[in-house]
Amino acid sequence: MKDFKKYFFIPALPEDIYLALTNPNTIHLWSGDIAEMSTEPGSEFSLWDGSITGKNLEFEENKKMVQQWYFGDQEVPSIVTLKLHPAEGGTSVELLHTNIPDSDFEDIKEGWIHEYFGSLQEFYSEG
Repeated sequence: MKDFKKYFFIPALPEDIYLALTNPNTIHLWSGDIAEMSTEPGSEFSLWDGSITGKNLEFEENKKMVQQWYFGDQEVPSIVTLKLHPAEGGTSVELLHTNIPDSDFEDIKEGWIHEYFGSLQEFYSEG
């Protein structure tokens, strides 16, 4: 099991980023794929047409979200924590993804950098 921590800068306000991470219609706009998402703790979510699934654990509006990502029959939960920090000209997003299976680590790391946050940064840079 491995952990991945990284900061990403996005040129948008924290409330806009929070909406982009939690509203299925907004997720669809920047990802291009269908998403199932709710800010109800305990609800299930699905991103990128089901390639990422899990459970929503905690939300702090415009500041934080915590999710459990599913990796098969993994005994120890894989937890994603995203914290939004106001920064000059936008938002600094703090990502901590814990307990990533070793076999999935490189794909998950690249996905976070290029697909997830790369798409968000591109979306807000163009807008």
